[in-house]
Amino acid sequence: MMTIADIYETSRHRVNIAHFTAIVHLAAIDGEINQAEERVLIRFARKLDITPKEYKEILKNHDEFPCIAINSYEERLKHIFDLFQLIYADQAIDEPERALVVKYVIALGVPVDRAEEIVKKSINIFEGNISFTQYQYLLDM
Repeated sequence: MMTIADIYETSRHRVNIAHFTAIVHLAAIDGEINQAEERVLIRFARKLDITPKEYKEILKNHDEFPCIAINSYEERLKHIFDLFQLIYADQAIDEPERALVVKYVIALGVPVDRAEEIVKKSINIFEGNISFTQYQYLLDM
């Protein structure tokens, strides 16, 4: 019998696969995935708890995995927040990951200039680099 925790984990893993698939789509958009992109994808796979078997399958057949369409701005932000939580599981984001996250945010439908701003602010928040004023604003919302 499946418990609520099992259902949550299964649902969580499906979301992780959707995130990873979208990131693979972005990495492959200009043709073949190069070695630098593959190193970043391996790190994302680890952070998203993608198994080696799933990784190979998604890379091989990423066009067969559906991308989730998100219509509301709030839902987009939830996806971005969720991805940042996963990225910061190891307390770090490097430049190749950041660049791919910006592409991911744009692919969600966020305008380019706003995407850069969201990613920059998200990095500051997740790294703890926020001012008291920003902290107060977040708590008073």
